[in-house]
Amino acid sequence: MKLADLRKSGHAPSLLSSFLYFDVSFMIWVLLGALGVYVTADFDLSPSQVGLIVAIPTLAGSFFRIVLGILTDRFGPKKTAIGGMLVTMIPLIWGWQFGSSVAELYIIGILLGVAGASFSASLPMASRWYPPHLQGLAMGIAGAGNSGTLLATLFGPRLAEQVGWNGVMGLALIPLTLVLFSYFLMAKEPPNQPAPKPLKDYFAVFKERDTWYFCLLYSVTFGGFVGLSNFLSYFFASQYAVPAVRAGEFVTLVVASGSCLRPVGGLIADKIGGVRLLQFLFIGVALCMFSVSMLPSLGVVTAALFIGMGCLGMGNGAIFQLVPQRFQQEIGMVTGIVGAAGGIGGFFLPNILGTLKQITGTYSSGFLTFTVIAFLALGLLLFAQSGWKKQWKAEEKSIRI
Repeated sequence: MKLADLRKSGHAPSLLSSFLYFDVSFMIWVLLGALGVYVTADFDLSPSQVGLIVAIPTLAGSFFRIVLGILTDRFGPKKTAIGGMLVTMIPLIWGWQFGSSVAELYIIGILLGVAGASFSASLPMASRWYPPHLQGLAMGIAGAGNSGTLLATLFGPRLAEQVGWNGVMGLALIPLTLVLFSYFLMAKEPPNQPAPKPLKDYFAVFKERDTWYFCLLYSVTFGGFVGLSNFLSYFFASQYAVPAVRAGEFVTLVVASGSCLRPVGGLIADKIGGVRLLQFLFIGVALCMFSVSMLPSLGVVTAALFIGMGCLGMGNGAIFQLVPQRFQQEIGMVTGIVGAAGGIGGFFLPNILGTLKQITGTYSSGFLTFTVIAFLALGLLLFAQSGWKKQWKAEEKSIRI
């Protein structure tokens, strides 16, 4: 029924374009993480340096998501997305032709953050084309573009074996260019684009308590997903002595779970409510990360990460079933802010894992820290949900939370 409704509503080419834009952008955003083993070999980096370099695009993406969120609300998601793809070409060309020092890696990483900001244009494009009862599914389909991580981890190491990590940056221009042209031809600005507001009005959402609740929750689900996606290649290689290409295959496997299950999370949230689903998912994340902290055999740790990443991916979908219900008119700005919080979480997680490994000599401390964070997120959710139920019922919102 949901899929039939989806076909009858909205604009399918725009939804597909949103997915493709987010997919290729996400691939580029996490490229340094996927190539981390090769970058480490070239520059002889320590674990903490690796954590910082692979996390810089994530942190920069947090800032650029707010910028693109404002631009999306003012000029529309299509124009914003096209501009974002053009800017994303700059760090790819730089990394391809230059990228010969650690300082340049930092700059390239910052500019790659624009690719991560694609979230702020792709999700509003999907959201504004579809009615409230299809928000979870539509946003989940567009958000499944985080499967771009699979492309980076599966093909990045293999290509780097042949052309080096610099060459992979150049090759990434090919799919980006193809998506840019297809997006230009297929996507349409949504019909209910809100009228531009004064800049100060966009920042009024910072005064809303719900904005911060969503930010904190998403910093755990999306931050955990992208942070682990960036760091796991190095984790498998250093902890289990897995060769670089093989490590990329393991990362691809566990990331596939989170990527593919994001729309499932949105669909289930439409049926039972995002809050109810998130309660189970945060418990699942905590249990899986605790299992990983024991540093069991390679097979067991891969299984735990596979399940844990699936929970994180579904959590991403569940949160963005809730966000449009609360902030439909400010969806671009709020998507940017919440997405920025997710990026900040994704910045800190690799740094926590790398720094605690360097201090304690083991990855156990980092994954135990993530376990505690997941339980804290569950506590925050339980605290916030009572207010949401009272407020949204008072506003006569016929939605499931």
